[in-house]
This record gives sequence, C-alpha cells and structure tokens, in this order.
Amino acid sequence: MFEAIDDLKNKLDQRRPLSPTIVKNLQEDLIIRWTYHSNAIEGNTLTLLETKVILEGITVGGKALREHFEAINHRNAIYYVEDIIRKEEPFSEWQIRNIHQLILKNIDDENAGRYRQQNVLISGATSTPPDYTLLNDKMSQLINWYETEAYKLHPIERAAKVHADFVGIHPFIDGNGRTSRLLMNLELMKAGYPPCVITVENRLAYYEALDQWMAHGKTEAFTQLVSNAVREGFKPYQAVLGL
Repeated sequence: MFEAIDDLKNKLDQRRPLSPTIVKNLQEDLIIRWTYHSNAIEGNTLTLLETKVILEGITVGGKALREHFEAINHRNAIYYVEDIIRKEEPFSEWQIRNIHQLILKNIDDENAGRYRQQNVLISGATSTPPDYTLLNDKMSQLINWYETEAYKLHPIERAAKVHADFVGIHPFIDGNGRTSRLLMNLELMKAGYPPCVITVENRLAYYEALDQWMAHGKTEAFTQLVSNAVREGFKPYQAVLGL
C-alpha cells in the first residue's frame, strides 16, 4: 500500500534541506488548506479564500466571531505541532491537552484542554465513546501503546491509528475531530511525510471509514483514505520541485 508513497518520500528527502523560501511558500499554502478543510468538516462556513483573509488579519463581514476564532486557533495549533517536531518532544497527554486548548481558545475556555465530565454520543456513529470516568485510563493506555508498540507500524498506519483510537476515546466535549487530525499529522510530519489533509468533499467517506474502524475494528478503509491523502500531499512539492 505504501511503496509508491515511500518512493515519493525518498525523492523528496534527496532534495532536502529545501530553501527557506520554498519552505515558507509550501507552509503558507498548507496552513490555509488544512485549516479550511478541517474546520469545514466540522461545519465552519468560511470559504477557502475567507480563511486566507482571516489568517492575514482581516475580519470577514457576515461571519460569526466563532468561525474567525476557529481559523486563527487552528493555524496556531499547527504552529504548535511544528514546534513539537522541531524540539523533538515525545508524544504525551500534555501535548494533546495543549493542542485542544489552542483549538477551543476564546470559544470554550472552560472546557479547553479538559477531559469531559459527562458521557457523549458521536453524531452518526454506530459506536459509543467510553464512560467519562474511564478517560484517564483510556488516554494512559493510548500513550502506553504509543511508547511500546507504535514503532512497529509504518508511519502512515501509525498516524491513522493515533487518529482513530483518539476519536474512539473522544476525551473532550468538543474539538475531538480537529485535535485528532492534528495528532495524525504530527505523526506524519515527524516521520518526514507531508500532512494528510482530509478534504470536506471527502467528509462522508472519511466518517464511514472511521466508523468501520471504531465500531467493527476494520482498519483498511481508513488507512487507505489516509494513505491517499498523504499521496495528494506530495503534489505541492511535485509542482514546486518537479519531483
């Protein structure tokens, strides 16, 4: 499943380090697309261009303040993920809480970075998240798996599992989807792969594949969807570098 992607990665690695100008250009493009699509999946109504304008510091008339914060917060969460990678910090619950806190800043400060204190349902899903009293144990188990078993998987499989297992736990009242996609891409970027931007157009297939994993333990569809999105992530590099 991953041979063609690993071949692209090898070609990209041979061109590294990229010039600061190319890195900046690719980063700006990525942040806008990733922020737009991840927020749109969750119901944010900003367009791609409106997202770009807001991230440049301009207010868009007729759009809710919450939607402005969602764009700004997501951009800042990406910056934080990049900082984790630069500092080579190990995966931890502290990081997860920090990412979530950034996602909900100025939107729901009371619950930002705090595990939920009530039981919830995942809309449209056929599985139910664990009881809130089990969250500390479930999150500890996730980190323990990561520290002891995760290295055995291909980076794309590992990233997909981090995403799916985190969403299955659903530790926060809100913002689990955005947080899970940031955690998935933290894994991919650590390993030198482009981030996986799940597009809003693929939302239905994304939800269905996730549900297959969480409800039935069928991992193939979601892993394939992530793999396809990672492959798409090489296209900006191909356009700029002629890979």
